[in-house]
Amino acid sequence: MLFHLTPLDAWLEHPDRPYTTSSLALEGFIHCSADEERALAVANARYASARGPLMVLLIDENRLDAPVRWDEAADGVLYPHVYGPVNRSAVAGMLEAERDSSGRWAHLAVWS
Repeated sequence: MLFHLTPLDAWLEHPDRPYTTSSLALEGFIHCSADEERALAVANARYASARGPLMVLLIDENRLDAPVRWDEAADGVLYPHVYGPVNRSAVAGMLEAERDSSGRWAHLAVWS
């Protein structure tokens, strides 16, 4: 399963189309993480001041129409990148990132 962070509003914006991000247009891929720990680290690095719900799309790599490549980031860690839009049928579920008492993204919970 691939983990992709997105504000809830971005996921809901065009429900009748495949999901895309600005990074797809700018960099040629959609950023993902391989596990909960890395997803939370990215959330704290990139979405620390985010307002509103922050979601994690659980993407089933085997159901994706677009290819996935594992690329090395500046920190030396391999991250999965989706090289095209995410067909919504590949999203197996969604989790919500929740903050701890200090305001850091600390865990993922089943979204209800």
